[in-house]
Amino acid sequence: MQRVCFLLKVRADRVEEYRERHADVWPAMLDALSGAGWGNYSLFLRDDGLLVGYLETEDFDRARAAMDATDVNARWQREMAEFFEALDGSAPDAAMRPLEEVFHLG
Repeated sequence: MQRVCFLLKVRADRVEEYRERHADVWPAMLDALSGAGWGNYSLFLRDDGLLVGYLETEDFDRARAAMDATDVNARWQREMAEFFEALDGSAPDAAMRPLEEVFHLG
């Protein structure tokens, strides 16, 4: 199982709305994530907008490609893009750069 952790930056003036949007994620999006192999997917948000994401999957590249193939993901990413800093034209999910795992107590 591959553990993936990544960082993104939510615009400080959009933090509360970002939290609200994630309190009620579309059921079709939840189904797509599960179906694509995104297990134990969590997002943690600091008040200044630092977003830490974590998930477990068999193959992150394959799981991301499976999500890229869904219409619901394209719609979600378009709606969420305005919440983030420094995407440089990328969708939020394309901007996820996994951090190197240096320790795991397993």
